Amino acid sequence: MNQLDNNLQQLNKDKSLTQDEFSKESRQSRIVEALLFASNEPLSEELISQQLKEELSIIKTLIENLKDSYSSRGINLVFVGHGWVFRTAPDLAEDLTIYRKVKRRLSRAALETLAIIAYHQPITRAEIEDIRGVALSRGTLDHLLEAGWIKPKGKRHTPGRPSTWVTTQDFLTHFGLGTIDDLPNLDELNAGDLIDLESKLKEVKNIEDPTLFTNSESDTSMDDC
Repeated sequence: MNQLDNNLQQLNKDKSLTQDEFSKESRQSRIVEALLFASNEPLSEELISQQLKEELSIIKTLIENLKDSYSSRGINLVFVGHGWVFRTAPDLAEDLTIYRKVKRRLSRAALETLAIIAYHQPITRAEIEDIRGVALSRGTLDHLLEAGWIKPKGKRHTPGRPSTWVTTQDFLTHFGLGTIDDLPNLDELNAGDLIDLESKLKEVKNIEDPTLFTNSESDTSMDDC
């Protein structure tokens, strides 16, 4: 009888420990979830680790569990730019699209310049002009810089010491990219009929660089708001 009592006591003790451990993990998960919801920008695992005063390995586990938990919901936990953020599920994009009229949009010249910087960074102004085949209008880089999508990154060790340009974390966040390596490659662009290289090259040679922003109305989705 004494042995049975001892076994029951030990079982209750083990059960209590398990409940305490579960309660702690559950609370930590809720804190991480709340931090991500409250933040207006992606949070890095290191920052969350500092906030919870827990080891990075524990934070990684908590985030992975949250990611799995939200994988089939209307919002997903995704890695963008430099950290984790909640975003609407990609398959719901069409249902959530809101059309509104805007007075400004990026010109073709600005989009081409941004794409060249994204794929060839770090790159100088002269190198951008060589690729496009025309000179950049005054202010193109300035407006992209003002938008927060590009930034200067040192100088080239060549005569004149020209500045080089790279994309920013805001660029990655806006376009939903985890890292710059997530940009589609040439084969993916061709497979998706997103570009026609031959016609594109012909267009670039004949382009006169307009101002960065054109005054026209266009439709945009919620993601662009």
